[in-house]
Amino acid sequence: MSDDFILYPEKILQFGEGNFLRAFVDWQIDILNKETDFNGSVVVVQPRGSDKIARLNNQDGLFTLYLQGLKDGKAVSEHMVINSISRGIHLADHYNQYIELAESKDLRFVISNTTEAGIYFEESDKLDDRPQKSFPGKLAAFLYRRFKAFNGDYQKGCIMIPTELIEGNGTKLKEIILQFASLWNLGDAFVNWICEANTFCNSLVDRIVPGFPKDSVQEITEELGYEDELLVVGEQYHQWVIEGPKWIEKEFPIDKVNLNTFFVEDLNPYRIQKVRILNGAHTAMMPVAHLSGLDTVAEAACDEVVGEFVQELIFDEILPTLDFPQGELRIFANDVLNRFRNPFIKHYLISISMNSISKFKTRNLPALLDYVETKQELPRKMIFALSSLLYFYQGKRNEEVIPLADDTDVLQLFKELWGHVTEGTKTIEQFAKEVLGHEKLWGMNLNHIAGLTGMVAEYLQQLNQKGMKQALETLLKERSIK
Repeated sequence: MSDDFILYPEKILQFGEGNFLRAFVDWQIDILNKETDFNGSVVVVQPRGSDKIARLNNQDGLFTLYLQGLKDGKAVSEHMVINSISRGIHLADHYNQYIELAESKDLRFVISNTTEAGIYFEESDKLDDRPQKSFPGKLAAFLYRRFKAFNGDYQKGCIMIPTELIEGNGTKLKEIILQFASLWNLGDAFVNWICEANTFCNSLVDRIVPGFPKDSVQEITEELGYEDELLVVGEQYHQWVIEGPKWIEKEFPIDKVNLNTFFVEDLNPYRIQKVRILNGAHTAMMPVAHLSGLDTVAEAACDEVVGEFVQELIFDEILPTLDFPQGELRIFANDVLNRFRNPFIKHYLISISMNSISKFKTRNLPALLDYVETKQELPRKMIFALSSLLYFYQGKRNEEVIPLADDTDVLQLFKELWGHVTEGTKTIEQFAKEVLGHEKLWGMNLNHIAGLTGMVAEYLQQLNQKGMKQALETLLKERSIK
């Protein structure tokens, strides 16, 4: 790795040293430094125990990023050395370095990725803990130190951009900071400073980052000519949607570079778009592809029959349910399909099968309901996916046992219901009616949707009698009927 690197002013405090932030945020900061006058570096702290901080400092904050996937229709693998991290701070050993950073005049941004469970209120956290247990507790102590260091100067607030995959991540983080202000009796002046001098943005991130390439690290090391313990691999596609005021672009000039990162007034349409198209297609695809004998997302997307099913599901039954410019939706959907076909990433279908019932409820059921309401007909491919999912929970692919992963109650329910069908004590029709009427699974009684129960029973019969491949081919030959 090159010894030539530039030292930039430390403008960003980053909670998290993991693969995603380095392959997503730190990569973008590197581009901003090279192509704009941003002129800022990242100080990384680890919210949990890890040895990556030591390795990061041993490499002067440098690491190699490989981006692999389809680019302009071609399979591309390219790499670059990222030079945007100035240093890492191990909180348990060097808490003083962390809290003293709060007094820096250059510091302006706080970015985090502490997993979905990271943004929570830990009542046992105390102001004088070194460090606090929770990420919001650590940040609250940091901001209070900054408030005191600059005597409550409203020009010294920070811009918070959390990337955790929860709805309203910035809003939630602000609420918890204010809870700590109350718990620790930090005073009205600090509360006013948090609310008036600091900006908390909601954000939505999207990039698949497999991480360290264990299977190909020797080959990559030979190609590079050096060892990199922090080597990370990500896909070519990326999107970062930030809900916040446009004036932030003056300090964070993301509009000046060719990145799919932008500010919006309302994040919700983008969140729904991602959940229904990307995540929803994943969930709908999984049982259909797996029961077709396929093992990875790429195999499914490239398969002549399953690939056609996924494409038609997205364009014919999901996009019409979204209140968003159809041109933009089609571009996003095509990007999703290209990502599914990524030849460099092995994304196993069984790995995305965990908790599939709750995933269908969150990601796919809203699209199904909206389709019925707007079209006054049933979305046949979505219902085929639902039927396939119910069939998947029988736990077998031919003679192969499927390692089902879900809540114990869910697995027990399906074991009992499919057991009755196998024993002949219940028909497929009775199975369909009972499982669709189970409100704990779906949040409603799906039997109330006219025609749904009969269609699910019909598809289950086809899957049982013909198998997935023939049932799917039959579906694709049908025309949608009212």
